[in-house]
Formats: sequence, structure tokens, C-alpha cells
Amino acid sequence: MLYQRRWVFVAFAAALLLFAACAPQIITVTVTAPPETVVVTATPSPTPLPTPLPPPGPKVLTVCLVGEPDTLYLYGGSRMAATRHVMEALYDGPIDHLNYAYRPVILQKVPSIADGDAVTRTVRVREGDRVVDAEGAVVELTEGVRIRPPGCHADECTVEFEGEPLWMERIEVTFALREDVTWADGEPLTAADSVFAFQVASDPATPGSRYLVERTARYRSLGKWRVKWVGLPGFIPSTYFLNFFTPLPRHQLEGRSPAELLQADETRRYPLGWGPFVVEEWIRGDHITLSRNPHYFRAAEGLPYLDQVVFKFTSGAPEMIARLLSGECDIGAQDADFEPFMPLLVQAEQQGLLKMISATGNGWEHIDFGIDPVPDYRRADFFGDVRVRQAIVQCIDRQAIVDEVAYGRSVVPDSYLPPEHPLYAGNDLVHWDYDPMAGRALLEEVGWLDEDEDGVREAHRVQGIRIGTPFEITLLTSSESTVSQQVARIVKANLADCGIRVNLEARPSWEFFADGPEGPLFGRRFDLAEMAWRFEDIPPCEHYMSSEIPDKGHWHGSNPTGYSNPDYDAVCRAALQALPGTREYEKYHKQAQVILSEELPTIPLFIWPRIALARPGVLNFALDPTAQSELWNIEVLDLQDVPPANR
Repeated sequence: MLYQRRWVFVAFAAALLLFAACAPQIITVTVTAPPETVVVTATPSPTPLPTPLPPPGPKVLTVCLVGEPDTLYLYGGSRMAATRHVMEALYDGPIDHLNYAYRPVILQKVPSIADGDAVTRTVRVREGDRVVDAEGAVVELTEGVRIRPPGCHADECTVEFEGEPLWMERIEVTFALREDVTWADGEPLTAADSVFAFQVASDPATPGSRYLVERTARYRSLGKWRVKWVGLPGFIPSTYFLNFFTPLPRHQLEGRSPAELLQADETRRYPLGWGPFVVEEWIRGDHITLSRNPHYFRAAEGLPYLDQVVFKFTSGAPEMIARLLSGECDIGAQDADFEPFMPLLVQAEQQGLLKMISATGNGWEHIDFGIDPVPDYRRADFFGDVRVRQAIVQCIDRQAIVDEVAYGRSVVPDSYLPPEHPLYAGNDLVHWDYDPMAGRALLEEVGWLDEDEDGVREAHRVQGIRIGTPFEITLLTSSESTVSQQVARIVKANLADCGIRVNLEARPSWEFFADGPEGPLFGRRFDLAEMAWRFEDIPPCEHYMSSEIPDKGHWHGSNPTGYSNPDYDAVCRAALQALPGTREYEKYHKQAQVILSEELPTIPLFIWPRIALARPGVLNFALDPTAQSELWNIEVLDLQDVPPANR
């Protein structure tokens, strides 16, 4: 496999050199992609003589996918990225998730408590009622069940049901649909279609998660264009505004069982949607062709701009890149593993052969300090003094890490969120520049000096540490992460310049992330640990709460640093208990980041970039940090007017 990858790399490099040559050449890129070998041949055209341009043909965009969708049925349980990309063209919304915010598409607005279309109500519950208990499970209310009374959002205020009726909170949300949306056959899309979809989703034959269905007390239409969701008592989700069931065409599918719908061509291969395109043909193992939907509700705006979209199925990054370079594809989906080919892609972009489109993703690369290890991990208290942690962050050139590891396509954040996140604390955060001189001064202030001039500092007057103890530590990484290995080498060199000796220790992921007490990370047996956490819309402040420190009886806690600060705990807890959209939610999430940026139990390195590829001439193509697919705005994607003979 290694030989095969090297061979492919050489083939691509040769192709690039040929593309860059002045004289016309025939370029052949051979990609071995088991179980077949794909040969792509392209002939760059010489500079043509001026001739009249032929009339433009239909605009056809070709998108290269990794793999082939297994179904296009909205409730078919597909988890494939290829399915998600095609569905973006067939269904618009219902709610788009863009730049960490939610925007209505076929709804009139996103419901909110502030606007009154979402409300919390206090209801009386009795023995035998279905409720959500204090642990978040759906249960029948019986004696001994612990629940949260009205206004209770913490474990400390839960009560035990003793048989007498009591009060609990539930949330109710009203969704209003746009009145101008139709299915691709021209039939109106109404609230009844969403209620029908809820009934299908509730059936045991329908695959997928039952989480929301099980916590739904009622879901019914309020007239033709409105639908109301009512949750079980005790279920107060922070994303209540997403509890809308994506519609299914009741007029087409009613009368068939959910089990039959899973196998029907009308749902799996040629579904009726409301988006900008409809399925024209599906050739198994090769491609899906979509054509313009004449009943698209934004057609009056001239949308979509394209006449057709063709989704070509590929085996992965090598074949995808080859097809892009040869002109067979216009876009390469981000799901391919482009990382091994980044040097080549950078060169191809510099030569104008393709464009790399990037955005920050939902992965946060960072280094955790082992501030408070378990007692039997015998090691000097290197990091208990916050000044040492502040010195170390100034000794590390984090921008150099971004430039080398992420090819400059990311940012160095000052918290566990990217700067474009709406809850990022911005200028309130403590910012630490790369300043090794300031870092060395702080270390000397604490008492870490290099009096014997051997390049490694020793403890002198450092509280709690024996005089002469060298500042020598270990940086723990995952042996399966090339990113971690690259970061570790840079950090080791940077800290050596500040008089700190770093030994690198790589462990396989299964061992690195194993539960304590055996696992080095969650067993709190490390000095420094480099890793990545994934985050969603809600900031992950709980990763550094005292209650999340892994310890005996609680080895699954998510705070392996051992960092403990009552002030931080208080604001993080308040943030997690507040509902999105409230003033308290924003205030406390930002305060938690400010505390962390000063006390530094962790060093933020960079946010993972997401990368997709496009040929020159593709217009309006942009990745979004939170959109599920880079085709989120496929209705406005366009191609520059190019004569058919040259496309």
C-alpha cells in the first residue's frame, strides 16, 4: 500500500510538470484504486486562434464523491457522506446550519423563547406518566425516580418522586412553514407532510435514532402551515428549535407501510423533494444525474443557475484528484483524505490548475498540561504555578505549527472555539504571542535557571521542588496521528530554546485514550499530552470542570489535566444550564473562556481545516464551518461562461 501511494504521488507530480510545460503535451494520470485501475488522459489545448464563440450549451456541474449513496430516502438511515451531498440538491433545508447559527429555509423563522413561538410550561405529573428523569432517560414515573422540579437545572436540586403528584417543566415549540414551497410535482408542501414524517419516524421499521421521537409527547398540525411539537415533562433540550420533522410527500407515499417505504424506488432512487434539482438518472457504480426542478420555490429568482448536476463516484482522493486535473470533475468533495497529497495540491493551486477551498472545522488541536497527576505518578510539580504554563505557551510558535501542519489554512485561537464562533470571547480573552524572551523571563522569575549552562534549566528556589531538578518532561502523542507527530517535533524544538527538555512518547490510540487508571491520558499519568477534541455548537467548557477530573470511580471524566478552579466551575455550570439565545447563555460561556485563557490548563494550537477542491471557473463555491455539506448553497453554484469545446 505504501509503495502504491508513492507511485500515485509520482504520477501526479509528473502530470503537474507536463501541465506546466509550454508545448502541448498529452497527459496521462494512472491511479491504481482497487479493485480496478483508472487511466485518465487529457490533452491541454494549444492557444487557439481568435474564432467566433459558439452559443453556450447547458451548464453542467460535475461533482466527484467518495463512494456511492446507499439510498436517497430521508428516513432511510444512511450515514454516508455521498448521500448527504446529493440530498443537498434534492431538499433545501428545512433549516440550514451555517457559521454556527441556524437559518430557516422552508420555515418562516427559527422558533425562539424570546419571540414566544417556543415556551416552557409547568405541568402536573402523576404516577405512571412518561417523563424524562434527572439523568435524561425516558421513564414511567414511579416512587424513587429522581426528577427536576421547575427551575432546577443542576444535580443538587433534584428530588425523589414519593407517589404524590408534583410539578415539572416541559417545552412546546410552534413551527410555521412558508406557504410558497411545493414538492417537485407541484403539490403544496404543508404541515400535514411533517406530521406524516413524524408518524413514519416513530415506526419501529424506520431506521435511525429514536431519541427525539421517544421524548415527544405530541406532534400535530395547527392548520395548513403550522405544526406544534410538545416534549415530555423534564425534557428541556438546548436545541428545541430543531425539533421539526423533515417532511415526506404524504400525497405520494400515504397508504404504504414504513417497511415498504424503505424498499420503494420512489423513496430510495427517485425521491420527490422540494429542492433545486430532481433525479434524472442513476447509473449504479458510475454516476447520478440531476436536472433543474421547475417547481423550485426560488425559481422566480432565476435559481438554480445550473441546468444539471452530475455526481461521479470515485474510490478516494487519488482518483478524485486525477479526475479534477483531467477536467472530468469540477468539484472534489471534502470527504476524501487529501492530507497525504497536500504538497501536490498546493503546487497545483499555485499553477492555477485547481483551487483549494477551506474553512475551519469542528476539531480543536491542543496540548493539555498534566497539572495534577494521580499520586503514584511520581513527578515534580512542574505546572502547578500558572506562570510556568504562561511561559510555555509563549515559548511555542503556534503560527509556525499552523503554517507547517495545516498549510496556513487555519487559525491560532485563544480558547477552545474558533474566532468566527458567535460565542468566541474575542478581545476579552488573554492573547499570548510567540515571545520566547518573555517566556524565558517568566521561567527565571519562578526559579527555573540554567546555572550549569547545559541547555536545560534546573530548579532554584522553586516552591515544592528539590533544588537541581532538571526541567525535563515528556510529551505524549498518538502514534497513529501524523498531525500529532509533526506538532510534537516543533514543540520539542521550541521548548528546547527555552531551556526545557522534551522527550516524545507515542502510544497507539486505543492505549492513549483508554480509561483510567491504566490509560495514560485519562489515568492522569502524563506531563504534556497533544490531542484533538471535537466540538459542536455548544462550547465544551465542561472539559475543564473539577467534576470532570478522572479519578477512582469516575475514570471516564473528560478533564485529564486535573485543573480545578471554583470560579471556572461556577460560570461553566451556569452556561450549561442556560438555554441558547438567552443573555445568560452568552455571558457565562464567554466568561469561562476568559478564565481559561489566563490560567491555561491547555494550550490551544489550531482548529482543523476542512478542504474541498474545485476547478477554476466554478463560481460561488464556499465551505462553511458547520454546514453538513459544501454543497449547502448548490442553488447558486455556477460556471463561468466557457465555450463547450473548451470545457
